[in-house]
Amino acid sequence: MKLQDKLDAMRDDFENGRFPLVPTSDQLETMQRATQSLIDSGQADDALKAGDTAPEFTLEDADGNTVSSRALLARGPLVATFYRGVWCPYCNYDLQALEEVRSEIEARGASLVAISPQTPANSRKSQRDNKLGFPILSDARASVADDFGLRFALPDDLIEVYQQFGNDLPKINDDPAWVLPMPARYVIGTDGVIAYAEVNPDYTRRPDPTELLPVLDSLRARAQA
Repeated sequence: MKLQDKLDAMRDDFENGRFPLVPTSDQLETMQRATQSLIDSGQADDALKAGDTAPEFTLEDADGNTVSSRALLARGPLVATFYRGVWCPYCNYDLQALEEVRSEIEARGASLVAISPQTPANSRKSQRDNKLGFPILSDARASVADDFGLRFALPDDLIEVYQQFGNDLPKINDDPAWVLPMPARYVIGTDGVIAYAEVNPDYTRRPDPTELLPVLDSLRARAQA
């Protein structure tokens, strides 16, 4: 089953009361309105895209090790996925789908990392729960996400809904600001130029990870030419 099919099924279960957490109609309306507002803002169109130069970053993984994009790119292309956090079931499905193709990504000489504003402790939980073999990097205050044009502030009514759900983002992220990245997937070539970008302000929509493979094939063919 394709990733988006799984996400669509989960969204249908959530919106129709077949999920452990059953939202009220008012909560659903608030969430849908916030997503539409982010779409209408056009912020996704202003985020970094293919052909742009990716900002360099240095972040800590779940074990406190420093990981730099420069060091990763010295070895080959970099696949970087930005996601909301361990608390988001859509993000967890996304990470699991990436893990399923991780060996194919690595076979093409690329590295794979996930980037989230959550604390390293929550990244460890995310890695453990989703059985991931690639690192999750902690992007404090979503500063790297901001460099990519992805960071946005949650509206007050959505913050209230998240609090009702028990999603305490200031605690999860160790940051009093209620900010998140729009989910995004990037392939960065060894020259630092973005070869593939997919940004979606609707967090229930994610590209299938298999889309990354022909991009990586193209980069490898270009390097060997």
